[in-house]
Amino acid sequence: MTEPTILAIESSCDETAAAVIRGGKVLSNIVATQAVHEQYGGVVPELASRAHQQNIIPVVSQAMLGANVAKNELNAVAFTRGPGLLGALLVGCSFAKSFALGLGIPLIEVNHMQAHILAHFIDDPKPAFPFLCLTVSGGHTQIVLVKDHLDMEIIGQTTDDAVGEAFDKTAKMLGLPYPGGPMLDKMAAQGNPEAFSFPVGNMPGYDYSFSGIKTSVLYFLKNQTKENPDFVQDNIANICASVQHTLIKTLLKKLVQASQDLGIKEIAIAGGVSANTGLRQALQNDGSKYGWNVYIPAFQYCTDNAAMIAIAAHYQYLKGDFATQYVSPEPRLRI
Repeated sequence: MTEPTILAIESSCDETAAAVIRGGKVLSNIVATQAVHEQYGGVVPELASRAHQQNIIPVVSQAMLGANVAKNELNAVAFTRGPGLLGALLVGCSFAKSFALGLGIPLIEVNHMQAHILAHFIDDPKPAFPFLCLTVSGGHTQIVLVKDHLDMEIIGQTTDDAVGEAFDKTAKMLGLPYPGGPMLDKMAAQGNPEAFSFPVGNMPGYDYSFSGIKTSVLYFLKNQTKENPDFVQDNIANICASVQHTLIKTLLKKLVQASQDLGIKEIAIAGGVSANTGLRQALQNDGSKYGWNVYIPAFQYCTDNAAMIAIAAHYQYLKGDFATQYVSPEPRLRI
């Protein structure tokens, strides 16, 4: 089989992205960020889908041009089927279906969360199977047992809110600008992680709960600002550091437990929150402590991007895993 050349499209949330991959090597990876959401402090689904419609043709054109690949050289078109925002997914799905149909080439549907994990196979070093991947984002918190490129099992997950939401909502309560999670991470680097204590739900097994910490932070801030209206302004770095420390400690406690129970020392992280510098450093520290081989993706492959969709599609193409023209987006698609 000749090395497949695949165009991949990602449109699950507020990033319009396209990438071209050939033989497992990413040739281009273009991302258009949507600034329209900043004034609302979060992603507005209708505005996101409209922005995707505006961005998708220029982004795909730039990806094809950057890869120096013509349309007739493509062997398949891949797209994110889910999970994600329905309107946003529809734009990528519809474009990919039309593009593939027009060229008479196969269509490949990709699971967004699997793609985050497979981003580890874009560059070296690559994890060996089986490995554990802590997959963390604004919508998901999962510990995934990865047995092969396309064989994955969720062994633990949040029972309510994702850790990324806890970061973002805390940042919003503190008055930090959108996107809140990265800003909180930046402020945390200047604070004392032991300054304040916050509780997190203790779930059985490898599961998580993050809804409680948001409530805890909310009442903590209300009580403190009653006594001192300037409390947040005076202590914002310490608050950020303490919340981040609590969330990271909770994430890694379950990961350590799973590693020890299963005897697996190949450990990875993926998803938007894997760009968090505190989490990356803490994982490295635990790696040294427990003798893990730790895999952390490059920053450009942590947040939503099409290169991860492309590498997932590469392995699906080799397996002959193609979609039909009747495929539709699935906002709640699971691994």
